[in-house]
Amino acid sequence: MASSVRITYISFIPYFRGSLLMLAKKTSKNQITLPKAIADLFPDTTYFDVRAEEGRIVLVPLRPGRAEEVRTKLEALGIREADVADAIDWARRK
Repeated sequence: MASSVRITYISFIPYFRGSLLMLAKKTSKNQITLPKAIADLFPDTTYFDVRAEEGRIVLVPLRPGRAEEVRTKLEALGIREADVADAIDWARRK
């Protein structure tokens, strides 16, 4: 039986204190494109902390200029710079 993920809502705190309900599709490569109206709320955000909570996918923007947060998160996940380069090469071959 295939598992499915249902996005009930996406909450972005502290940048936006409202609620928007939009549809996002997961591709066969497990990529999700944020709707433009959502992405436009975070023009300087490149990285998001991603987690699953109570059947929901939660994205929390990492603050601009906080590269150390990204490095710490990647290190905690055991992801090295070479892993990122390998992933990019793999994705480009697909």
